[in-house]
Amino acid sequence: MKNCLFALCILLLAAGCTSSGLKPLSDDLLTSEDERIIWQRSKEEQKTLANSGLLYEDERLEAYLNQVAKKLHKGLPEDIPIRIFVLRDPYLNAFALPHGAIFIHTGILARMNNEAQLAALLAHEISHCTQRHALKVFRGLKDKSAFIASVQVTLSKLAMVQGLAGSLGVNGSMAAVTGYSCELETEADIVGLDAFIKAGYDCREALDLFEHMRQELVEEGIQEPYFFGTHPKVRERIDNIKNLLKTKYAGANGGVKNTDIFLHRIKGAMLENARLDLKIGRFDIAIRAVSRYLDIVKNDARGYFLMGEIFRQRGGTSDIYTALASYQKAIAIDSSYSDPHKAIGLIHFKHGQKVLARKFFESCLLLAPDTADKAYIQGYIEQCVKDGDG
Repeated sequence: MKNCLFALCILLLAAGCTSSGLKPLSDDLLTSEDERIIWQRSKEEQKTLANSGLLYEDERLEAYLNQVAKKLHKGLPEDIPIRIFVLRDPYLNAFALPHGAIFIHTGILARMNNEAQLAALLAHEISHCTQRHALKVFRGLKDKSAFIASVQVTLSKLAMVQGLAGSLGVNGSMAAVTGYSCELETEADIVGLDAFIKAGYDCREALDLFEHMRQELVEEGIQEPYFFGTHPKVRERIDNIKNLLKTKYAGANGGVKNTDIFLHRIKGAMLENARLDLKIGRFDIAIRAVSRYLDIVKNDARGYFLMGEIFRQRGGTSDIYTALASYQKAIAIDSSYSDPHKAIGLIHFKHGQKVLARKFFESCLLLAPDTADKAYIQGYIEQCVKDGDG
């Protein structure tokens, strides 16, 4: 994987350092053929993503994200319309298509601490659009067909991105997977930081975003293929931001964080991302996410049920007891919630306690007689009876 990424980054670096002689965007915007091609391709990629089933749809969250983006956009050229979307993907990433559609993964959104950190990320991605980085890259390419082919070959070899890659074209693949050249990524950091500070956010959070993510990757031993993995080295980016805060922005102290409103807006995405981490077996990350969710949303039956699912599926020596306690907590909070009953039934069935298993399976069907798992649960009940414990 690293070799593929390295080869493609060399292509991007050579392209990104080429002078393009770009003129400012005018009202008619797409005045040249290459701009029209890139924008049309980007719109097609956005449509594909919209139809992929990968979008996390939450109107309140989207409105909030776009409100933050609008505040940042005022400090940047506003001739490209910006729109924010959320993708159901557990990895640390965000990317911008050239025509202004920005996609944030639930994975990175769920790990942020406040709106200021969100703004730091959005400012970076908005800068890729306003500075027209995709256009600069493509104008510098001598053989566009060879470049597109190399992107497609690289994507086919990256197991961690294959689900998303099927919905990405060359614009999205470059922005989401490989990143731009070091020069253009650094420019996005610099331009974005300026917009971030002009919008009144706490400048320390721009740095904390990188430090926080870097530390999490180190602790978990994760090699992310995205924002913090293939862009310029995280340590170098941290140092660059530190230098800017000490020099150009030395007097920029304080600023807003908006922690509470941020956490309440992303809480649904946080829980959804924990489900995604569970699905790929990242149990410890999922546990931390659900614990954080339950700190925000007190006494939430769905949160406790998911915590039970994580421990049940992890299957350690003491995990079964933690899972049972979590399911019972979910039932105590919402006695009409059927899923914990089914889960407890599965645990008892697995351990040969068929009388108890049947009891919980039947209570599940009583609470949700039209559940999609009805035939599946009835099969377990029949097996309990067949084994002589009915």
